[in-house]
Formats: sequence, C-alpha cells, structure tokens
Amino acid sequence: MTDRPVDAVVFDIGETLIDESRLWCSWADWLYIPRLTLLAMIGAGIVTGVQPREVLQRLRPGVDLAAERRRREEAGDPDRFQPADLYPDAAPTLRALHEAGYVIGIAGNQPAGWEDPLRDLPVPLACCASSGTWRISKPDPRFFARICELLSLPPERVAYVGDRLDNDVLPALEAGMLAVHLRRGPWGLLHAQLPDAARASLCIDALSELPDALGTLRR
Repeated sequence: MTDRPVDAVVFDIGETLIDESRLWCSWADWLYIPRLTLLAMIGAGIVTGVQPREVLQRLRPGVDLAAERRRREEAGDPDRFQPADLYPDAAPTLRALHEAGYVIGIAGNQPAGWEDPLRDLPVPLACCASSGTWRISKPDPRFFARICELLSLPPERVAYVGDRLDNDVLPALEAGMLAVHLRRGPWGLLHAQLPDAARASLCIDALSELPDALGTLRR
C-alpha cells in the first residue's frame, strides 16, 4: 500500500478535458443566434443558476433541442466534439497519471455517445461514460456512486476533477471523494470566486498541474 491519497482519478468532460467554445458557437449558428449573445447569456446563466439548455430555450422559445440535435446529425453537423477540441494538456496529463500508477476514468454530463471518441485517447480507461448513457446526471449522488461501482473502489480512494462547484466539486465531496477544482473555462473561473471554492480538496489552474498537486497530498 502506498501513501498516495487516492488510487483513481476521474475527469469531467466539458471544460475539463474539452474546450466547448466551438461547440457552443456551432449551436448559435444552427439556431441563428448571434454568437456573442449566446455566450454572454451562458455567462450570465452561470451567475444566476440558469443552465445552458435553458438559455437556448429562452433565446429560441419552444425549440426542441433533441429534435434539433437529430437534424444536425442528419445535416452532417453533429453536436459532438472533435479531437481538436481537447485542451492541449488533457491527453498528456492522463498519460502522466497512468504512468504514475493511477487508475483513470472519464465521466461527465454529456449526451449519450459523446464519450465514445474519448476511448481513443492513448490511455487505458477504467470507466468512460456520459450522463446520457447512464441516464443519471450530476449532481445526483447516484452518478458518483456509479463511478465507484465501476472502479471497484470506495469513494475515499477516488479523486474527481471538474470545473464546476455545483456539478463536480461539492457533490464529489458529499459522495466522500477527493474533489479537485479546475479553475479554467467560464464555470471554473466564476465558481472560483464563490466561498464554497475553498472546500475543494485541491485547486488547480491547468490539468498539467494535477500530477504534482496530487503528490503533495498524503493519506
């Protein structure tokens, strides 16, 4: 047994591994919403608690997002990330952690199928799933319990890394996990200013900081 605080590190997807800028701009273009308007409204929603899905529905009342997602697929403009959307430090960090002996997982609030391209990352993944596939979304405690079940580890041996306090850090802590707050992207930077940000087990500004940051902790 080592003195490392955890055996596994599990990553959120959006704005943790993936830069969602292009994806949101593609929705703005598809729904004929000015890009700046949509991005500004999403930013305001972060502060007021309005989720991006609700923002789209407010800007386009009555829109059926599931139907629009299917239409985009049929039109050859799918709502899916591309390899170029990965943050530059994502794959190198996962590889470094794997080489250091950590079990690696990925699980986030995304539509079913979004996790499939992530399985092509050059790192063995003990779990790779989305809320759409599981039909359970963060911050539901069952989401985090499912992670531990798949890893066959108790929650105190798992670190969860994410940019949001509401969906990632706080529910991971409540589940008994070590919670890492990644302070980048709109949610990460705005949530870093909230008092609850101090509750995170670790705070980092880039994934590349994570291997060394985990090394500073002891059981």
